[in-house]
Amino acid sequence: MTQDQGSTRRGRSRGASSSTKQTAQKPKRPSPQWRRMDLHLHTPASNDYQEPRIGYLDILRQAAARGLDIIAITDHNTVGGYAAMQKEVEQLLWLESRGRIDLSEQRLLDEYRRVLGKLLVLPGFEFTATFGFHILGIFPPETPVSYLEHLLLTLRVPMASLRVGSQSVGATSDVLTAYEVIHEAGGLVIAAHANSGNGVMLRGLDFGGQTRIAYTQDPNLHALEVTDLEKRGNQTTRRFFDGSKPEYPRPMRCIQGSDAHRLIRESANSPYLGVGDRVTEILLEEVSFEALAQVIRGNDHSLTRPYRGTAKAVDFVQTAREEGESLVQSFHPSMNQRGGHLDNILRDICAMANTNGGTIYVGIPADPKAKPEGVREPHKAIESLQGMIAKRFSPEPQVTIDSLPTQGTAVMRIAVQPGPDAPYAIDYNQFYVRDEAETTLAVRDEIVHMVERALGQRESAPPARTEAAAVEPAPKPAPPSRNEPARSSGRGGGGRAGYEHPRTGVEHVDSQERDGVIYHTLRDLRNGNLINNVTRSSARRLWHYAITQVESSPPDLAAAQWHDNVAVLNRRQKSNMTLYDLAVREGNQVHIYYGVTDSGLSDGMLALVGDATRE
Repeated sequence: MTQDQGSTRRGRSRGASSSTKQTAQKPKRPSPQWRRMDLHLHTPASNDYQEPRIGYLDILRQAAARGLDIIAITDHNTVGGYAAMQKEVEQLLWLESRGRIDLSEQRLLDEYRRVLGKLLVLPGFEFTATFGFHILGIFPPETPVSYLEHLLLTLRVPMASLRVGSQSVGATSDVLTAYEVIHEAGGLVIAAHANSGNGVMLRGLDFGGQTRIAYTQDPNLHALEVTDLEKRGNQTTRRFFDGSKPEYPRPMRCIQGSDAHRLIRESANSPYLGVGDRVTEILLEEVSFEALAQVIRGNDHSLTRPYRGTAKAVDFVQTAREEGESLVQSFHPSMNQRGGHLDNILRDICAMANTNGGTIYVGIPADPKAKPEGVREPHKAIESLQGMIAKRFSPEPQVTIDSLPTQGTAVMRIAVQPGPDAPYAIDYNQFYVRDEAETTLAVRDEIVHMVERALGQRESAPPARTEAAAVEPAPKPAPPSRNEPARSSGRGGGGRAGYEHPRTGVEHVDSQERDGVIYHTLRDLRNGNLINNVTRSSARRLWHYAITQVESSPPDLAAAQWHDNVAVLNRRQKSNMTLYDLAVREGNQVHIYYGVTDSGLSDGMLALVGDATRE
């Protein structure tokens, strides 16, 4: 935050460098350590701060007392609080350098030095975008205050509001513009309390769908700050944004912050948190903005976790097992060739590369109660698997392989990126896709669709950047007006009969009998692809279920209980998921969907299905 703080940190670095030169040894990289951070703190510079007489040093003291390593000052649409704190320290340093500092001022400066020796203090702001959405911008400690004020002016915060610290600042820039401006200025872009009031998940608003997708999947957005990070279950924000939903394919890092508007929480039941009351731990090699930004902008989500005080640390592998297998997650007890484990791992890699990407854990069964077997000599196992991928895949998919500890043993983690060169094949001719929690061979039409999609992406890709000319970025879609609901909103928001297509499961489209065999046409609701000539004997599990229902027990639409043009034909439980068979009327036509999950329903459809199942 200050020159004094910076010189202290640089001094330590110089000392380490000198020692290294004297011993003529190659410097060792520091071991990563879990550090605690609260990146959402207000000060009296926010006009809704509840303790306006609190001093800035008091906030730093409280942060240090709570064991924090990194904090960010993020007042509403102003950097006035950080500027006042910086000015106070600089004034004390100036008095000391001139020999004009008195005893009380010296004690104050010494206390600043003490707490700043423990804390990395980052400047930032909580910007209020159009329609009242809140976005955190967090910057390196050496960033000039004037530069941050210029950014706020760029975001159309009125000049008169720069010192007010108010949440309401009139018509400012839209959410996507704010993401881009903060990112290009070198800041971290975090959606503040995304799942609650003024959050970009649009909770409680009539429009959603495409707007929510744009606001939470934009590449310039680095993380979501959420209020339910420590909760478990399928309905948490982190689980919603794990990449398993077709319309939300980008897994988003979720962190938590206190959003403190006071120094100390008044009581355990008070909704107003104090400094350090909601903390995220982050695994860093050093306490610096650069190290922090590398993690927050990266894809390894196991490097951040909720801090739970003296409670047992979060076991990410066990948490994944408790969530269960899904479109983007699978488990294998070993990678031995015997038993076909290695081939199954390669198939999962191929399927995830051809679908939404995902994470594969090796050395641990899916059953969360079973004891992990672990992987012997993880480094050798990783090298062996990397060689096998290079040998057997065409083209080679984008994977990152590392190891993680769990319950006293090490397991291997394979992070698979959805590839730009699909379709990916094993041994030149085996194409796999991921269907919910299963990996299956792709059928002809799926392979054709993958090729068409890849060719379409290549044709629409911009020309390569050259020294002579830079490619202009594609324009971002403007957010909808409050008077014009997005087309993908639930009730009355477009789609069939005013509703969206489900995004999971299959739709039975048509049947034809040829030579005594019934051939079906199905629509894969994850991507909209039509799959032709599917028979009961050739169909995989969900398709087989749908075809079996059509052939042996077709839905009785006359007896169905309709609820606003929607009928729940069947509801069943599978592992930790609820699966629905639905009928939706569109004029004189009825569409039949099988195996739809909660995650594949829009808010409006989910509400209707919930109403129908309760009747």
